[in-house]
Amino acid sequence: MTKPISLPGERRHFLDLGDLAPGEIRHILDGARRIKARRRAPLASDRILAGRSIAMIFEQPSLRTRLSFDMAIRELGGESVMVTGKEIELGERESIADTARVLSRYVDGIMIRILDHRQLIELARHATVPVLNGLTKTSHPCQVMADLLTFEERKGAISGRTVSWVGDSNNVLRSWIEASARLGFTIRVATPEELQPRPELVEWARANKADLQLMRDPQAAVAGTDCVIADAWVSMGDKDGARRHNLLKPYQVNAALMAAAGPQAIFMHCLPAKRGEEVTDEVLDGPQSVVFDEAENRLHAQKAILAWAYGQTIA
Repeated sequence: MTKPISLPGERRHFLDLGDLAPGEIRHILDGARRIKARRRAPLASDRILAGRSIAMIFEQPSLRTRLSFDMAIRELGGESVMVTGKEIELGERESIADTARVLSRYVDGIMIRILDHRQLIELARHATVPVLNGLTKTSHPCQVMADLLTFEERKGAISGRTVSWVGDSNNVLRSWIEASARLGFTIRVATPEELQPRPELVEWARANKADLQLMRDPQAAVAGTDCVIADAWVSMGDKDGARRHNLLKPYQVNAALMAAAGPQAIFMHCLPAKRGEEVTDEVLDGPQSVVFDEAENRLHAQKAILAWAYGQTIA
């Protein structure tokens, strides 16, 4: 885990949920709920980015991250500037530190979606404007903020509840584990032994008093849970797709697994989903699925994240 990187004044980077105090996460969630409720009738005070421009840098293609951040910035009164990884060639034509310094002279904030987490940290270390983690191979905090918002809309406060992750150990799972340490809920993780969470993440979770339960049996992991979570078996940057498919076949979320979870459980997936692989159509399109609520809530959660990054409170 990286140590939080400070900025002068009230501005803050949003890099990993483990960097935030419980009260900061709760502050963002409360703001997201308030601004979502009045999206069609916003207050003048909601235009917290008026006069500000945010660079959006994408090394990898994106639907939800790109459009949700673009709309969030616009609806908060700011302007977004889209830049591709090929245009910047981060760390190749010049040092990441120099790129950070130049961008900080042009724009008021940077949202970046890049595989290499170390490059994200290096960019934030040298930027003098807020840097937001839109996704790395290591973590995906914006997605999990939207997931937490979705959970609490459906089930109430997440503290003391149980969520169950089934499948591969990836960047979204890491952010869920960090959230569990900060907000006090149980996370059961059912993975094949070969794909279990990395030892340093488990060590961090134990040190930060997360109720993390590592399991092999997906049926046992979901029994009586409040939420079942799955993700793609092969993520961007993975080179061993065939091996992963063979290992993860027993971890498909289907009607039988949701029956083991019980009717009270909701189903989450950050999308895009490989229908018929990690989840079946009957689950993804079924009454327990909240996947499209999650997708919408990226917009609202990210508005609140942007407000927090500039030291603003959404009233």
